[in-house]
Amino acid sequence: MDHPQKTPHGDGRGPRLPARIQLAGRTVDLGAVRDNPVSYARLFERARSEVGHALCLCRPTWRLRLVIRATRSGRYHVAGWPGEGDQHLARCPFHKIAPSLTGRSGYASEAIKESGVGTSIRFAAPLRRQLEAPTPGRAPRASEAPAGPSRRAVGLLGLLHWLWEEARLTSWEPGESVTWRDCHAGLEMQVDTCSINGQPAASALHIVPPFRPENAVRNETELAAFEERLGRRGSSEYRGLILGEARAVEPTQFGVRISLAHQRRPLFASAALAERVRRSHPHVFSDAAGPSARRIALALVDRHPKGYLTVSNMALMLTNGSYIPADSSYEVRMADHLIAARRPFTKPLRYDAANEDVFPDFVLRDTDPATYVEVYGVRGREEYERRKRVKQRYYRDHGIPVIEWDVAAEIPDVQSPGPRRSGSLRTASASPRTP
Repeated sequence: MDHPQKTPHGDGRGPRLPARIQLAGRTVDLGAVRDNPVSYARLFERARSEVGHALCLCRPTWRLRLVIRATRSGRYHVAGWPGEGDQHLARCPFHKIAPSLTGRSGYASEAIKESGVGTSIRFAAPLRRQLEAPTPGRAPRASEAPAGPSRRAVGLLGLLHWLWEEARLTSWEPGESVTWRDCHAGLEMQVDTCSINGQPAASALHIVPPFRPENAVRNETELAAFEERLGRRGSSEYRGLILGEARAVEPTQFGVRISLAHQRRPLFASAALAERVRRSHPHVFSDAAGPSARRIALALVDRHPKGYLTVSNMALMLTNGSYIPADSSYEVRMADHLIAARRPFTKPLRYDAANEDVFPDFVLRDTDPATYVEVYGVRGREEYERRKRVKQRYYRDHGIPVIEWDVAAEIPDVQSPGPRRSGSLRTASASPRTP
């Protein structure tokens, strides 16, 4: 996708490849297209009508197709061709790690459908509910996706992970400094050509915009318009989704108040829901993550008759200060460690996969083959140790490098490209998941 440029803060080792694409036979710089999209509108139109796609020039000998999509505002942008992201060079802006390295591989085809028009998400919770008497039987929780080897719908955490991955917020490059403004721009671009349960994602999902005094009125107006679409209309009740950075969860007389960064109006939830969310995401609330850690929330919300927003369910995601997701406070430390060493990397995400499914913690993209990073933060739990041993055996058998950190030892040196034998640093082989 034609992603917003993250802020550079230095000359990192091994810069990202120059992003050049071909539109209707003409080679153009992706940065120039991003900075002045209106100037390239006619070229996009020609490419769509005459060729049907753009081409990525990251490889010298063959071209990979790029999808050309038009947003509702008429702006064009390009995205990697569905299913071909891992074929781009590792430093190409259109590169994606293979789905087998993430929980995305666990969905059936109808859960996430990509096309030249955009992406259709089948979300596990209804955004529109009929107000007639419910059918007897237990209704699934809002965040639940049907279990099984091929999940037919995406849960709250899966949706949050999909948005983060598609906006390329799971990857870091030397020289990048990421702010919430960057996150918002990338997420908004992705949402503009996406639908959730048949509704345009741009109307079903409100992404909290970065606060600036000059934009305060506009931000409030956008939130009010989102809230206006919620609640009861006729025989239906409409719900929505809010995505933002959770700053504080404070007790109230009837439950908890959830404060979001950049937004004045809080969200309200029951104490029972707050406790369930804490049990589901214990690592998110760990003080060991450090003061720079961030907590990203995706909340399914209803509009109360008195006008405020109540949370019916919520997924939380821990990140480091650069908004790279982490599954533990130790992974926050490792992400910061890799950034300090200026190593380009990607964080694979779990989506709605079961805890038993095992994926690499990080993938370094400046070695060939790619180097995996594993953070072993649980000790004394037999099932965890069993999966660890299976994974290590798979690494050895397949000859792909891996850096391992047993958190009881000192964090390994990751400065040089590729692993070296030193303390907890070792060469093994890497597997997307334990067999």
